Amino acid sequence: MIDAAQIDHLARLARLHLTPEERDTMAGDLNNVLGYFRQLEAVDTTGVQEMQRPVDLVNVLRDDVPGEAFPQATALALAPETQDGFIRVPRTVEVE
Repeated sequence: MIDAAQIDHLARLARLHLTPEERDTMAGDLNNVLGYFRQLEAVDTTGVQEMQRPVDLVNVLRDDVPGEAFPQATALALAPETQDGFIRVPRTVEVE
């Protein structure tokens, strides 16, 4: 059973700001999902062959053929912001 402390930890990892009502709902939903896994654990799979995928995978991608390199000046000209020969992007990870 998932408790409030675990929900708070998961919310922090996912950078979610949950209200107490949302936290209770999330706990109930996750406990339901884990309950389904408990039901699956009870199923006798003796003699059932493992299956990785229900259908065979076929690579539908084209061959990776190297082409002419994109000139740096062109890439920089298309960028909204540059700095010292690099494309400048907004910070996406906060350092604690």
